Amino acid sequence: MAEDRASGGDDASPSGAADVTIDATGLLCPLPIIELGRAARGRAPGTTITVVCTDVAARLDVPAWARMTGHEFVGETKTDGGAVALTVRLL
Repeated sequence: MAEDRASGGDDASPSGAADVTIDATGLLCPLPIIELGRAARGRAPGTTITVVCTDVAARLDVPAWARMTGHEFVGETKTDGGAVALTVRLL
């Protein structure tokens, strides 16, 4: 469930610590984007959300989601565990 996976966390993101981190490791498209949308709902502008995922499609999907929803894609970093952390800032 998105509520179980989304948390306020201190995980590293391209801009520092994310306000919200979603653990989407092991989830395949479209689930990382669904989780991102749920986590973004009702959050204040300026909130950063990092999606940590192993699905390679998310590297394209998260920036596209940000663009289509009017938010800013901050960037991506690789994690020690082989996943990628994709960060967006809500506008």
